[in-house]
Amino acid sequence: MSVPCQCLECPLGCECFASTRTVKCLSRDLDAIPHGVPGHARNVIITGNNIHRLGPESFADLENVTNIILSNNGITEVMSQTFSSLTNLRLLDLSANRLALIHPAALSIPGAPLQELNLSRSLYNATSLTDLTTALRWGGLHSLLRLDLSGNGLVFLPPGMFSHLPSLRQLILADNALAGVYDGTFSGVGRLEALDLTGNAFRTFDGDALQELGRLGGSPRVLLARNNYTCFCDIRDFVAWLNGSQARVVDVQDVRCGSPKALEGAQMRGLGMQAIGCDVPYHQGEMDELSLQTSYVFLGLVLGFVGMVFIFVLYLNRNGMKKWIEEMRDAGHDVLEGYYYRYELDTDPRRGQPAGGDRPKGSGTGDFGKSLSGQIQVPADPCVVQMPTDTQLKQVTTSHPGNL
Repeated sequence: MSVPCQCLECPLGCECFASTRTVKCLSRDLDAIPHGVPGHARNVIITGNNIHRLGPESFADLENVTNIILSNNGITEVMSQTFSSLTNLRLLDLSANRLALIHPAALSIPGAPLQELNLSRSLYNATSLTDLTTALRWGGLHSLLRLDLSGNGLVFLPPGMFSHLPSLRQLILADNALAGVYDGTFSGVGRLEALDLTGNAFRTFDGDALQELGRLGGSPRVLLARNNYTCFCDIRDFVAWLNGSQARVVDVQDVRCGSPKALEGAQMRGLGMQAIGCDVPYHQGEMDELSLQTSYVFLGLVLGFVGMVFIFVLYLNRNGMKKWIEEMRDAGHDVLEGYYYRYELDTDPRRGQPAGGDRPKGSGTGDFGKSLSGQIQVPADPCVVQMPTDTQLKQVTTSHPGNL
């Protein structure tokens, strides 16, 4: 057991342990980080005081410190480069404070030595969450292995909040008010080994949330207990995921239904589809068919709407349409009368008889007349008197000489 060493190097009111190189200042009503911390100290524990502000001057000349615990001090403001002189810092505990202002470069330390950051029950409001997101981005925390954000009442995690923590192994988000995991929530976290989501406001994990969890590299151990899950049919994807990922959900035995009353406290692992109100098993093909039917219904509605618009337009132009129909009817009637007149002319029996009597069938004149009749079809005019030919006149003169 280490014995406190009350020596000249130990700050007033603090305890120093030479064997472990530890300085403790517990509940001393301090309003600032005490001066005179030994330069060889490796562990600094200052808790239960009234320190509201941290700045670069707070930890000057303490490059040997590896662990700093500053919990429950009422800290509200962390200035830029506050820990920049702690080039060997591995653990920083700011839990149980009231951080309202976090400078973007507050966590920046040359060489990025920080491996564990505890901010449990320390964020004061949503603005401090925004500040923290910026500080995580610009802090150069490439070596951070563990981040504790439990108990902060978080309802939403900004997309890409952890994307600048490539070495992160453990992420503690327990005892918040998170209700959903969204696309990009855990982007950039490719080496995670443990994710604690217990004690939040999750009621289910939909398809997008399950895909986001599935993209976590390293097959991390996930804790999901103490959430008020609603065990209705819409939770079937989550149930199927639980049944197929037993090795990943380490507390699967404690993942239980919160509602309805009939299933309260029931284990979700192995829960049947009928038990959660899904009478028909879920198949992707059926969903695709339903989607296709929905598309057909939508197409029918669109076509019906177009038809109604067309009928409405016709109704508005009914007078013009009536006039157009009458004009088309009259025009058709005139055309039909013309065809009927031509038909009467073509079927007239007098049209085919020669004007000068019957001619022999083989005569040239008859053939020529037939040819013209077949091509031109000029109707015979009964009023035309055919003049006798010169041969006929000569015959008459020869036969009756006495009469002359």
